[in-house]
Parts: sequence; C-alpha cells; structure tokens
Amino acid sequence: MDSPLHTMSNLFAQLGLPADSASIEDFIARHRPLDNAIALYRAPFWSESQRSFLKAEIIEDADWAMVIDELNGRLR
Repeated sequence: MDSPLHTMSNLFAQLGLPADSASIEDFIARHRPLDNAIALYRAPFWSESQRSFLKAEIIEDADWAMVIDELNGRLR
C-alpha cells in the first residue's frame, strides 16, 4: 500500500495557514533565512500546536516528513 503524498499546500492547510501558492511563497519570504542552529519546529513563528505537530512528524519520520523537510530547506 502506498503512503499518501502530501503537498506543501496540504502541509500549510494542516498547520492552519493559508494554503494557496502565493500565501506559501509569502510565508517563506517573510520567515527566511531561518538560522541553521534553530530546528524548524523551534522557529519562533509557530504556535504551540504547530510546533508539536512538526516535531512529532519529524521525529517519527511520518507521512508528512518529506514535505516538512522541503519546507525546512526552503526556509534556510
């Protein structure tokens, strides 16, 4: 059985953020560059629930991990 494929738009929707392409690009532009010493989930712009979701998904290498890694790279 194949794992579901999550997109950047799906991730932003899951985080409760505007998920259209323009909003995603604006979010990334406003929050980059994120210092390499700061783990993505510890960035100051996340709410506590967003932080918990990101941390859990990364640690568990869950379905969302690939798109979270993509966001991490784009914010650096």
